[in-house]
This record gives sequence, structure tokens and C-alpha cells, in this order.
Amino acid sequence: MPLSSETIVIPSNQTIDFIHVDGGEFLMGDKDDGNAHRVKVSSFDIGKYPVTQGQWKAITGENASRFKGESRPVEMVFWNKVQDFILQLNKATGKQFRLPTEAEWEYAARGGKYSQGYTYSGSDKLKQVGWYTENSNDETHDVGLMLANELGIHDMSGNVYEWCADWYDEKYYEACKKKGVVENPPGSDRGAYRVVRGGGSFDNALYCRPSYRDRDRPDNHAYDIGFRLILLPPSVG
Repeated sequence: MPLSSETIVIPSNQTIDFIHVDGGEFLMGDKDDGNAHRVKVSSFDIGKYPVTQGQWKAITGENASRFKGESRPVEMVFWNKVQDFILQLNKATGKQFRLPTEAEWEYAARGGKYSQGYTYSGSDKLKQVGWYTENSNDETHDVGLMLANELGIHDMSGNVYEWCADWYDEKYYEACKKKGVVENPPGSDRGAYRVVRGGGSFDNALYCRPSYRDRDRPDNHAYDIGFRLILLPPSVG
């Protein structure tokens, strides 16, 4: 189980909880597609839950989500708009946040160094840890209702897809595989799409696996895409 966590207070008496993830090495990607590759990531702090509508509204003053609920994950937020939210959040809290890289996201979803090798994030039975077509009733749900994964992180399989920092490149994994162990991969340096991960309430189980990667345009918003945050350590000096 995780050894430490942190709660950040934001406006409107909202809080955002973070889980510390010790860095390590893991096999990233799907073994079946032939492009799984070794990746090493440094330690980081990641959101315990996807960002909620209450948290989003506390910073932006608005909420365009389709499935309304203060504790439901925010959706209908395109990647570029998320960057504006992060800038406002940084200013409001004096902290520094960003989106997770694709590698950080998958490492956390798999349980980090505590991983038990589950099919989904925290279990081999998706109904225990995620909202998807068979149990969601075609809507999102409050975060944190399902079981957490090995690190104490919730909702990394199902509920909503989550934006990552990386540009999407279909052949990026193939290039990484040729390099041996890749340390803190930043993803492609260009592209037309940004990576989304995790599957959503409207997907079948296949898309909710930690290894599954998808993409969307950064200027597009959808009712099945949200995000979670990385909290950066205090600057030195």
C-alpha cells in the first residue's frame, strides 16, 4: 500500500488528494501486439481520483459536463482547456500541477512497484474497480465508489478516459522498443492527437485495461474524457 499521500486545498473548500508513487521499471504496453517495451519512471505524486466537477467549477466558475454531479468526474473538457485550468490552479494554490505522461499514467494504473499484474487497475474483475457498459447505466458516476488499486488510486479503469500530456504517435512504442529500457519517455514531439487512457462508462472491458491507448484531438471535448493531475515537488532554490 502507498506510504504517503497529500491533500491540496483549493478555492470553495474543495480539496484534491494525491498519492505518492515510488518510481520503478515496468513493461509498458500490450504484450499481445508485439510492442511492449521496458520503461523506467521517476517517483511522482498523482491524483487519487479524476478531477471532479466540483473541483473544476471551483477554479473556472463553470461546468459544461453532460452528466452533472459535484463528485462525478468532469468531462466535456478538451485538452487545451485543461491547460488553462492547470494554470489557474497553479496560481490559486501556489503549487505546480500538470497532466501525467502516458508512461506515468500506465505505471500508476498497474499499481507501480506494488503491482499484482491484474487485468484491470486493481482487479481481474472489472466490476470491482470500474464503471463500464455492463454496470454504468450509460452515465458517469461519483469518483471513488469502486475499489482502489494496489496504490490506493481509484477509477483508472472505466468511468472516463483521461487526458495525458503526450502527443499520440501510433509508431512510438515500436521506436521505444528498439532503445532498450527507456527512462521517463515524454512521448512524440508532435502530432494531431493527444493520448487518452483508461476507458469509460460507455466502453466494453477491452478498452479499460491499463495497457490500452487511445487518442483524441486536443481541441475536441467529449462526455467520456476527463483527466487527473500530477503534483510537482516544490522548486529547489
